[in-house]
Amino acid sequence: MGAFEKLQQHLKQLPGLGYRSAERIALHLLVEKPERLPTLIAALDEAGRSVHRCTRCGNLAELELCPICADEKRNQRLLCVVEHVPDLVAIERSGAWRGVYHVLHGKLSPMHGVAPADLNIAGLYRRIETGEVDELILATANDVEGEATCHYLIEHLPKERPIKVTRIGFGLPSGAGVVFADASTLKSALEGRRGYG
Repeated sequence: MGAFEKLQQHLKQLPGLGYRSAERIALHLLVEKPERLPTLIAALDEAGRSVHRCTRCGNLAELELCPICADEKRNQRLLCVVEHVPDLVAIERSGAWRGVYHVLHGKLSPMHGVAPADLNIAGLYRRIETGEVDELILATANDVEGEATCHYLIEHLPKERPIKVTRIGFGLPSGAGVVFADASTLKSALEGRRGYG
């Protein structure tokens, strides 16, 4: 396999890129705008070395805490649980949430081999056990796996620290993820959250 084909194969493995998109990007970088290649490689290398998971919530961070966890103006006692970082980004874009987050990095899915130990659940329960959470807002997808994840989280909540648990859902279509909702829908979903569990 030649260098071009190898680059195209690696690009094709990225989410949202098929054969044609990978081919287009490879040609763009190698033929049309080769001067962009060194800066892209440097940016990827730097991000690979300096970006990691926030030690508190699992968001992207360059320091120990992400900018959201480090922001003292945020309500640290309201915790919105999301499946993935893009879900967090979508909610942030809505401007409707001034609390903090916890990123699970997935959802329970026995069919796909995703068990509780594969998710960032232990970190969530540690935050609850230390007494830093008053309300848990569950913002997982409105599908079978998202609901199963919510049920699991509720069933295994630390009993010694009772907290309020709510679930977003108003305005989110069944089977759709948070990341696909527009800002107005997300704002309505957060404002219209309901008791859960």
